[in-house]
Amino acid sequence: NLTAVLLATSSATAFAQLEDLENPGSIRAVSSRPYHLLHELNLGVGVLPLDAYSKGLYGQVAYTFHFSEVLAWQVGRGAYAYSIDTGLQKRLERDPYGVTPTALDTVEYFVGSDLIWKPAVAKVAVFNRWVLHGEAYLIAGGTVMKFTKAFRPAVNLGAGVRLFASQVASFKLDVTDHLVLPTGLGNANLINAMAVTLSLAVNFGGT
Repeated sequence: NLTAVLLATSSATAFAQLEDLENPGSIRAVSSRPYHLLHELNLGVGVLPLDAYSKGLYGQVAYTFHFSEVLAWQVGRGAYAYSIDTGLQKRLERDPYGVTPTALDTVEYFVGSDLIWKPAVAKVAVFNRWVLHGEAYLIAGGTVMKFTKAFRPAVNLGAGVRLFASQVASFKLDVTDHLVLPTGLGNANLINAMAVTLSLAVNFGGT
């Protein structure tokens, strides 16, 4: 009869609600990207920290084209480096260690190109007053480095983060490791040249 049907329906509904409370489903919070980039000009400064004999400080200019929200091509980047002597070579020559270091072979400038994969975005609330948008990305590419003695090619891998100030401006921090390849012209050893770059990115043409 009608009473039995209503009781059965109410019982089923109550059971379903109880089951939902005991076993809540997974909840996904998805945040869309705040800005869609297209053309990007980077002006940066950086450091080459791994050389024990000298530390390289450099200025860099780069242009990046964004194919989509997750893939970009850093079409070209160029940097000019200034080396600061750490004094290690002089100490080795002066102190009685029995070591005669070879002449310094420092990075003078370098140029390269990279693919950039941007899999992650973030939205952070600061003191419940400001909302900051950012993203993280991976870098893979090639570089030609001009050392004091010769040009040498390198394969580079790295990662970076971006913090948006507005649709037009953002700040980036990249950490890239360049594996400098031997050339057979007196350069028989692999060299790791890490580069840490802080840059201002100016975006135009996006939405």
